Amino acid sequence: MYDLIIIGAGPAGLSASVYASRYDIKHVILGEVAGGLLTQTFDVGNWIGTEAISGQQLATNMSNHAKSYGVEILPVTVDAIEKKDDGTFEVKTEGKMFQAKTILIATGTAHRHLGVPGEKEFSGKGVSFCPTCDGFFFKGKTVTVVGGGDSATEAGVYLADICAKVYVIVRDKEMIAEKFWQKLLFAKENVTVLFETNVKEIRGGQKLETLLLDRPFEGSDELKTDGLFAEIGLLPNTKLLADLGAKLDAFGYVETAPDQSVGVVGVWAAGDITTNSHQFRQIITAASEGSIAAKSVLEYLQKTTE
Repeated sequence: MYDLIIIGAGPAGLSASVYASRYDIKHVILGEVAGGLLTQTFDVGNWIGTEAISGQQLATNMSNHAKSYGVEILPVTVDAIEKKDDGTFEVKTEGKMFQAKTILIATGTAHRHLGVPGEKEFSGKGVSFCPTCDGFFFKGKTVTVVGGGDSATEAGVYLADICAKVYVIVRDKEMIAEKFWQKLLFAKENVTVLFETNVKEIRGGQKLETLLLDRPFEGSDELKTDGLFAEIGLLPNTKLLADLGAKLDAFGYVETAPDQSVGVVGVWAAGDITTNSHQFRQIITAASEGSIAAKSVLEYLQKTTE
């Protein structure tokens, strides 16, 4: 029986673990990838105290920090959580069951899909959701990024240094990305940005060959490209919380109190899945929420054991 099970091994979960270890809370981390989506970020320049670091390296540093206190990080998928009559929890994974007095869910987000014909068929055959994972395979080729936010502009900058040509397709009249990233993107001579444009269909044979656009570009509504990277936002992984009875907002994020509680006794949430931190979903806010949640768990355990 653990005092706490942390579900999710991204910045929120790892930060919570460091604090839980220092509070002497017996716990374990269950998470598929140590570092979460942070591992897919090629450059981090706003982690205070570190001017520049790759997402993969920062994730490794965080993971090593948490493990330095002796915590186990198990690469498993949680299938379900059941709250027992005595107030404790059973966490079910494939082939194993864990028990705990409290739960912290920090499962982060997943990439949003375009939802157009051909996306599923060409996934892994030209369509990708991770520039830092797959960009190398398009070295010297032409690729397209869809999106106008930070992740899209960051992807465009990264791919411009690898690929011969990069198109960035933005559905609106302007980008919403941080001006820092926009300046870097527009400074790249091999980048072309198409505003007020959408992808209608992804076409090809054995692999992606062209994109059908909803407006012509250079006299054609078909854009030749070797790869497409969809960077159009994220979806919160909150199913476990919904199943426990936690309230979600209209966009699927879990409604959280200032102490990161979710209205279900013994359950807290932290990171990008929550409505906290003024919905400013950053590495630093995720880590902050994780530390707050760990402190709240400590206070709960102290009260329930008095």
